[in-house]
Amino acid sequence: MGEFFHSVTLDRDQCMGCTNCIKRCPTGAIRVREGKATISPERCIDCGECIRICPHHAKRAIYDPLEEIERFEYAVALPAPSLYAQFNNLEDTDLVLSALEELGFDEVYEVACAAELVSDATRRYLARPDVPKPVISSACPAVLRLIRVRFPGLLPHVLPIVAPVELAARLAKRRAAKRTGLPIEKIGAVFISPCPAKVTAMRMPLGSAHSEIDAVLAMKEVYPKLLGLMKQTKARPLSASGRIGLGWAESGGEAAGLISTERYLAADGIENVIRVLEDLEDEKLGELDFVELNACSGGCVGGVLTVENPYIARAKLKLLRRYLPVSRNHLPEEADERLLWEVPMEYQPVLELGADASERFARYSEMQRLLAALPGLDCGSCGAPSCAALAEDIVRGEAATEDCVVLMRERMEAVLRALRVDRDGYSGG
Repeated sequence: MGEFFHSVTLDRDQCMGCTNCIKRCPTGAIRVREGKATISPERCIDCGECIRICPHHAKRAIYDPLEEIERFEYAVALPAPSLYAQFNNLEDTDLVLSALEELGFDEVYEVACAAELVSDATRRYLARPDVPKPVISSACPAVLRLIRVRFPGLLPHVLPIVAPVELAARLAKRRAAKRTGLPIEKIGAVFISPCPAKVTAMRMPLGSAHSEIDAVLAMKEVYPKLLGLMKQTKARPLSASGRIGLGWAESGGEAAGLISTERYLAADGIENVIRVLEDLEDEKLGELDFVELNACSGGCVGGVLTVENPYIARAKLKLLRRYLPVSRNHLPEEADERLLWEVPMEYQPVLELGADASERFARYSEMQRLLAALPGLDCGSCGAPSCAALAEDIVRGEAATEDCVVLMRERMEAVLRALRVDRDGYSGG
């Protein structure tokens, strides 16, 4: 299937072999074998749900250190809109942006500005007569990867427009190059991210041959450094985004910013996302124009690299947006094509049971036979999330029926009963 980069990794020393993570993984990428979890690189979509749920902190996110900005001659910070919602009593987003420059960045370009441009492009795309409805947002990279491996029939419905952070990187570099006269390759676009999926999107982008994001910092690492600087920094007029741009930080913000349609749905949290995608696959939501899906609960404010409770963060955003204009960034009429994907997203058949229809049918039939013999408890004691997952592992040659502790207990009890009968029969003779 090719090479995979993942921003979610496992620390085997910290792993205690519990089964919390296997139950919550949306693609069944995790198994517990020989007392330790393992993550399948083919199935993992870097949603970060295992990081959120692991009680032993054995799942970790990979991201760049702040020192990474030193390798660029000119570094531009790309703060996500959700960054503003991490601070208490913040009344002016300019204070955060000014503190970022004090932190060592040469310039700041808000991802919220690019989000408003993507909203414009999306409105125009929805107006096209040939577009299959409903259109599914392409902003969350974890959702894109979920669709690519579990819901290939929905690929034509995915919005083929670059995510705001990618657009922000492109625009920020070109603006910086014009201002400084430096070549693009000496300018670094550094995203301050609420989630690990954005790290993967930088290393292995969908929709483009390469990403113009050069580094991704964790919001939780930058936050404490900004706190100290904000106490001694005077705010400079740097912000250039409106209510629509900031709204992208929370679930429903992208869809609400379209304005041109009220026939939309917004869902957040990976389990809710899967339910919506299943309904879309079953053609139950055909009356909608647009579907916004966020893998994290609450939207980007709920990412595992944030510090604030997502519901409190949403309340803070509401206060910040009160007096802002609706939008401060508008897309020129001729710019639509520049925002479209360069590379179409293709189905990745990592969940298929075989290379061809004959092999898939044979393995599926064997799975059904095994499932009939398994207890159906989905207890996870075997190291797989369900009996169906264990049956799949068995037909793939990655597990055995002996891994089912319930069946093993029943067999041992049967042996013990037989031994008692033999003993009692012998004694009675």
